[in-house]
Amino acid sequence: METLFTTDGRQLIFAGALLFVIGLFGGLIIPAFKNRRMGLSAHLAAVQSGMAIMIFGIVWSLIDLSTGFSAFAKWALIAGNYLIWLGIMIAAMTGASKALPIAGKGFTGGPMSERVVTALETLGVALSLASGGLIIWGLARSIV
Repeated sequence: METLFTTDGRQLIFAGALLFVIGLFGGLIIPAFKNRRMGLSAHLAAVQSGMAIMIFGIVWSLIDLSTGFSAFAKWALIAGNYLIWLGIMIAAMTGASKALPIAGKGFTGGPMSERVVTALETLGVALSLASGGLIIWGLARSIV
């Protein structure tokens, strides 16, 4: 059976595979982080998000969205997951903990690192929620 992927699907598969590999390398350097628990969280976020992005790439042809919504959903999915991972990595390196209090318990970062991590996490989550909503909408449209 021949499997055909859309260009958007292939781009998502690549972006997900890249984040997955970044996460694997991140796992190697967990002992070097100021907050190792947050380093583990960054590693897991990258590996799991990378797999999820790849899965969305595989099923992308099933998502029924207009060209504009499809492009936004794709780039918001990629950017949102990379921003979340980057925020957690910076928190692991600096000890920032306000935006991620469970993994950050017992650590405090400087004011600038706390603001950067909060901004990255907030934007990443907003983009991920927006893309997730569009993807669910597009999948629902394709089955009715």
